[in-house]
Amino acid sequence: MVRNDLLQGFIDAAFTAFDQCAGDESARRSLKQISANLEIPEPARPDIARRLPVCDRYLEGALATKTGQPTLDVLIERFKALEPMLEWKPRTSNDGSASENFAESHANTMIIGPGGFEDRRDLWFGATLMAPGVRYPDHDHSPEETYLVLSEGEFRHGDSDWFSPGIGGSFYNPPGIKHTMRSGEKPLFAFWALLVDQPKH
Repeated sequence: MVRNDLLQGFIDAAFTAFDQCAGDESARRSLKQISANLEIPEPARPDIARRLPVCDRYLEGALATKTGQPTLDVLIERFKALEPMLEWKPRTSNDGSASENFAESHANTMIIGPGGFEDRRDLWFGATLMAPGVRYPDHDHSPEETYLVLSEGEFRHGDSDWFSPGIGGSFYNPPGIKHTMRSGEKPLFAFWALLVDQPKH
């Protein structure tokens, strides 16, 4: 099976960027396994493209950032080429911790994973866009997760205070940890990579 060229170009740029930015050893181990899993392509779903209104309002601006880091700028350009083929969806669950404007002011896209452009079950690789002044709900999940942040914004996990990774910042969420994010005066945009099926020893 041959992978779509735009998707493969994005994957190559994404893992170059993650390798440069992710310093946490658990994150690097997880990303190494995700990259190994992706050596075997799965079927693509080419007719799923869908944008939400928040994308039309804020995505172009969020992706207009010149990071000053060539690997991140290449990643942004590769994502912009792929994005017209992706499906954006809102998160439907909310524990009450999200801001009142959350429902209409965010969008997630599953690039690779269940229901994604490349539909598979062993990993989730996607992105989140939030309009200014939005708080994501507290949530947790069993897969471990590594973020790569390409905008301003604040995050929190476990008992931590709010922290700002900055453009090119990366951090690791262990399995089951409660975490969230919020945007400030500018849109928030971040990639996330989750390892679902880990190798059995």
